[in-house]
This record gives sequence, C-alpha cells and structure tokens, in this order.
Amino acid sequence: MCGIVAYVGRKLAQPILIEGLKRLEYRGYDSAGVAVIDEKQQLHIRRAVGRISVLEDTVRQNKLPKASVGMAHTRWATHGAPTETNAHPHTDDSGCIALVHNGIIENYVALRKLLEEKGHKFTSQTDTEALAMLIGDLYADLKEKNHMQGQSLLQHAVQAALRQVEGTYGIAVICRDEPDTLIVARKGSPLIIGIGKDEYIVASDASAIVEHTAQVVYLNDNEMAVLHPGQFRTCTIDDIDVTPTISLLENKLEEYELGGFPHYMLKEIFEQPNAIRNCQRGRAEPREGRVVLGGISGIARELVKAKRYILTGQGTAWHAGLVGDYLFEDLAKVPTECTYASEFRYRNPIVEEGTVLIAISQSGETADTLAALREAKEKGATVLGVVNVVGSTIARETDAGVYLHAGPEIGVASTKAFTCQLSVLTMLAIFLGRRKFMSQSQTEEMLQGLCRIPDQMQMVLDQSDAIRDIAEQFCKRENWLFLGRGYHYPVALEGALKLKEISYIHAEGMPAAEMKHGPIALINEGMPVVFIATRGMQYDKVVSNIEEVRARGGRVIVVATEGDSNIRRYSDHVIYVPDTLEPLQPMLTVLPLQLIAYHAAVLRGCNVDKPRNLAKSVTVE
Repeated sequence: MCGIVAYVGRKLAQPILIEGLKRLEYRGYDSAGVAVIDEKQQLHIRRAVGRISVLEDTVRQNKLPKASVGMAHTRWATHGAPTETNAHPHTDDSGCIALVHNGIIENYVALRKLLEEKGHKFTSQTDTEALAMLIGDLYADLKEKNHMQGQSLLQHAVQAALRQVEGTYGIAVICRDEPDTLIVARKGSPLIIGIGKDEYIVASDASAIVEHTAQVVYLNDNEMAVLHPGQFRTCTIDDIDVTPTISLLENKLEEYELGGFPHYMLKEIFEQPNAIRNCQRGRAEPREGRVVLGGISGIARELVKAKRYILTGQGTAWHAGLVGDYLFEDLAKVPTECTYASEFRYRNPIVEEGTVLIAISQSGETADTLAALREAKEKGATVLGVVNVVGSTIARETDAGVYLHAGPEIGVASTKAFTCQLSVLTMLAIFLGRRKFMSQSQTEEMLQGLCRIPDQMQMVLDQSDAIRDIAEQFCKRENWLFLGRGYHYPVALEGALKLKEISYIHAEGMPAAEMKHGPIALINEGMPVVFIATRGMQYDKVVSNIEEVRARGGRVIVVATEGDSNIRRYSDHVIYVPDTLEPLQPMLTVLPLQLIAYHAAVLRGCNVDKPRNLAKSVTVE
C-alpha cells in the first residue's frame, strides 16, 4: 500500500521525488504530496487529491523553492477519505516536523487523545497525523531541555515516538531545524535506501531508485537510518548500531518501462513466455531428469522427510497455492493444505513436527502472509518463501526459498507472477516427487513438458485479437461464472478474480460440480459462463456441466485442448490451448482468462493498471 520516495544529497530534490512518485503510483493513487526544506530552512508542502499528474499541476502552479532534501508520498487510503487534508506529508501543529507513512498505527486513537489533552490540534482523520504530532511533541521537549548538544534531536524524537507506537510503519521524516537530515524507519512496511555519490534515495519499492543507483540497503524491521549528504548510519529503534549490507538491484530500468505496450498489464501478460524461461533457467534440466533449486539445497533432506505441507498466500498467490496443493499431492504424494494467510494466524493452527509452510507472495511484503509464516515459524515449522522481489521481507525471514525471476510486475492485477509461481511450485513438486515416488522417465517427461510451456504460451497469446472479439460480445454483461475441475478449479477462481479486479464485473469462480448445489440458480438467458475443459481425467464430467448451463440459456465460452473439435458442439466460443500434461495445463489455460479480463476492462473504459480501491502490495492486515 502507498508509495514513499525521499531524497537527501546535492541535487535538486523535486524532480527526483516527482519522478519517483510516478514509478510508485501503482502502489496507491488516491492522493499524493511532496515536502521539501529550502535553503532558508523553511518547510514547503504541496498536496493534491488524485493521480500524480494532479500533484504535478499543483506544483507547476505553486512552485516549490530549490531544495536538496525532501520526501513524497502517493496514498492508498486506510484512515480517512482521499482528501487534500488527509493526504501525506503530515506535519506536527508547529509546522516543524513533516512525515510520510506507509502502514497502520493501531493505537493512534489513544495517542491522539493523549496529544489533544496536551493541547495539540489535529486537522486530518488519519492515523499518520498522530505519529507526526507525537514526534513533534517529543522533539519540542528535547529542544526545550537542550541537553543533547551535538546530537540529532530529531533522531531521538523519532526513536522515542516509535517505541510508543503499535502497528506497522515505513516512515520518512524531515525537520526544518535539521535541514540536511533525513530519517527513515520501518516495521512491517518495506523501505530501501539507494546509495549514490553524496546522496541517498529512499523508497518503498526499487522502481523509484533504479534510475539513480543499483546499490541499495534493505532496512529490516525495527531498524532506522539517519541520512546526511555523503554519510549515513543505520541502527535499531533502541539506538544500537547495525552494520548495513549493501546489495545490488536485480532489475534494470528498461524493465520498468512500458516498451510500446498501452498498459503494463498487457505487457506483463505478453512477457510470460520469457518470464517462465527465466524462472526455469538452470533449474529444470530435462536431459538429466532433475530439478536444481539452489535456494533450498541446504534443507533438501528436511523437505523430503516432511510429513505435511501448508501453502499460504492471499489473492492470486492463494490461487497459485491451490494449484500447488494438487501438484504436491499428485506428484510428491505428500499431504498438503492450502490456506488463506489471513485466516491461518488467527485460528490457532496445528503445526506438527515435520510441517513445512510455503509462503507465496509476489512482493514478498504481504502483511497477512508475513504474519502466517511468523506464526508457523513460532510453532516450529520449516518455512519457505516463493517470492518475486529479491531482498523482500519474506525472502529474508524464511529458512529457504525460491525466487520467481519474473522481472518487475507493475500492473496491480498479477499475471506473470502467477504463472511463475505455478512454475516454481511445479518444480518443487517434481523435486520432492523424484526423491520419493517418481521414476526417472516420469521426471523427464514432466520436465520436457515444463520446458515446452513458454513456446506453447506464445501460441495462446497469438490469439489475443480473437479473444478480444469474444470479450467485446460479453463485456456489458454484469455477471459471469468461471468453472473448472481438478487443476482448473483454481484457474477458474483466478479468471473470476482478474475480471473483478480490473473491469468491475461481478464474477464467481468455483468447482464445476459445485454449480448444481445452488449457483445454477444464477444462470439466465445470455449469461456468460467460462469453462476450462481441456483433455484430462474429468473432461466428460465438465462436458455434462456445460450441457446443464446451455439448457438454462447460458452462453458458453470454453478453453479447450487444441484439436478437440467435439467441444464445439457444446460451446458458443472456443479458445484452444496446446496439449500438455494435465499438471502443467494451468500455466496455459489461465492465459485466455487474463486476456478476456484485460480486453473487457479496456472495452469498458476502465483504468487497467490502476483499478479502483486496489494497490499492488498489501502491507497492512
């Protein structure tokens, strides 16, 4: 949720901040703001409701002075409606301290009441203002006592305030009395420090940093950094020094650009063949009949001996976990459960000896998924991460894991991360299965099929124009059903989610057999119903479900196996995917559903990359 970018150095801050916000806009776009401290030690703030372009217009009309320290924020509203008053940055009531914040201050009501009793005046509905006011109050006390000569009073005020805070935060703070100081801190909300020459760029996502430097420091929970031009210090909230680890960013600037596509979502849909190749490179070796996953090599024996696997995630990652549930039980013959991360932590789960939890997340920062893995770890489980973002919190907190290597995913609706998650889970299932029950020939067959998937994906993507024509016929219908069995039940869920996310059409995904137990009552004349009916164990049963829908006037769109001419008799429209082994089919059958959602949203005039009420990385519970 929300995006932060902050700068301290020798250059003009404003252009860096505004450009950084544009790259972070997919993290939140209800409102935005920027704050700088000029050469006269005056604090200047501009805020606006809406997109970054609105803030740009505001700054153009009411120019900011030259400054070399500042911060900016793009908001995804939690407390208080998207208004200029609620937009960040927030200040204390003296106008000395300014702050931007991602996360939620859970005890803000108590803090606000305490501060109001001391005479402080609040103007917004946000939890963030309580933190800004608290830092300002503590700063004023320290300044009055003036017993810390030569030290940053701002640093000590921030530390004292954060020790009183309950909840999550990624913050950047500036103070007009310390105009060359930028302080940042995190707990549960990511912050990255980019290291340049006599300058530092801090952001909640690497996309705002990559244009300026490849050297970064990832802050851990309960850590902060005090930044000045040319020098910085990292420490804990309790002021214990921390030696920073400098890492290199994995992705290049061009990977964050549109590259000629009208939307990031379409670009990322079409990047999937190459993303899968990158995901599998050096890992899937069909000639040797083996899977090589360096990220789990240290605990491979423990994984093979595990008695139970729990897969967890939220949204699209949860759907990937559901496919993984089928894969692990089918190929590795190990008891597996897929559960919502948000439910796992609060149900007092049973975690026996020999349990492995796999946390699945594109960003590696999903708050509910982090909470689930911490709960599992506390109860003695081995925890793995399947994430896309290198250096993310989940990647650092798990015992081992596998990166997706999908490249940056900017579109809010996840596409290439989902198929790469399926690829990784497939490789993990084969890795385990080979060491338990799968023969060499079975393993080779699966890996050969897996390595053919990228080229087969391209064959599906080549049908984009035809899929657009189908979407055009039905995009005005407000209710859709997506139905599948076995491996394709999670695909049906994912197809429905994509349509809901970006076109705002009500859609439901479910197992095809479940339709008869109530939802069949929804089917009326002309209702679009999407079936995944590829060749497999339950093909005939899916055909029977199709006939039940047709008998009630539904319009049937089928995703079928190439060469299946029989299915045309039961369908209004057929989208063919190449033939592959049943466990691998979801990586192909989901593509037409992604394209249907994309084209329907465009035809309805929706903002595909920035759907309403959504943000890319959900870092609050």
